[in-house]
Amino acid sequence: MREGRVIVNFSRHALVEDDAGARLDCQVRGRRLQAVCGDRVRFTVQGSGYGLIEEVLPRRSVLSRHDPHKSQAPLAANVDRMCIVVAPVPTPEPFLIDKYTVAAALLGIEPLIVMNKVDLGDGADTALAEALAELLADYAELGIPTLAVSTIDGRGLDGFRAELVGRTSIVVGPSGVGKSSLVKRLVPDLDLRIGEISRASGEGKHTTTRTTLFDLPGGGALLDSPGVRDFYLWPMALRDLGSGFVEFRALAARCKFGDCSHRVEPACAVRAAVEAGELLTRRYESYLGLTRIMEKQYGWEEEKRKKCGRSKDER
Repeated sequence: MREGRVIVNFSRHALVEDDAGARLDCQVRGRRLQAVCGDRVRFTVQGSGYGLIEEVLPRRSVLSRHDPHKSQAPLAANVDRMCIVVAPVPTPEPFLIDKYTVAAALLGIEPLIVMNKVDLGDGADTALAEALAELLADYAELGIPTLAVSTIDGRGLDGFRAELVGRTSIVVGPSGVGKSSLVKRLVPDLDLRIGEISRASGEGKHTTTRTTLFDLPGGGALLDSPGVRDFYLWPMALRDLGSGFVEFRALAARCKFGDCSHRVEPACAVRAAVEAGELLTRRYESYLGLTRIMEKQYGWEEEKRKKCGRSKDER
């Protein structure tokens, strides 16, 4: 068998690039095996230009999309860095940024916050510029690196490219922040590559709607994923959610109760730090907002499992 990396996956087949750079359209063996963009796989060649994926190798990380009304769907594997793109317009939503940073922390992926369209701030009102600078500074204080870039005048792009070297990175963020423009600047021959991938996979224009991996000229790889525009965290226990806030981790060990939810329990070190001004109130409010969402989503999942269990017992 040969080994390779999934460049883009479809329902039951995927475009695989082997270690020599050759690409094959591969079917996935069986119904249980699932290969996603970024996966390392073992495959056999079945004929000229096509093959069969026999095994998905262990993943370092996997980023999934969760719909509260559907099951969790993996989007990308073996991602090292999550590039969270925001912009002055539309106005950044700290709550959404926090959801991305929490997901990165829980998955062991390095976050990088990229403020795109900084050219729009030139000549803008001082209040807006100061608010954006303060937002980036808040995350920098948490140890999360930040960058300011512009695809119009090229500002900060060299620094961004340097951050991507030697890593497999994924670009995430809401609509309108210029993710596509950023990817085009980082992958100069993007349209040509999309055309080649579409022809090789036989999927035509639909390739652009799938998570797709592009090798970068300076080294490393970039994943462009339309599937993370509307981002939901997966259901989890509140103690796990709290560990996604990196600034809570050391404090949580000093809480009176080991399973402290950091909401109403006495002698909570996290709440005490918020009240003392040692933790950002805004981040704590994001945590409270996520606990409410998580209780609803997690409760829905638990109820679904219980119903499924009852149905099996009744049969």
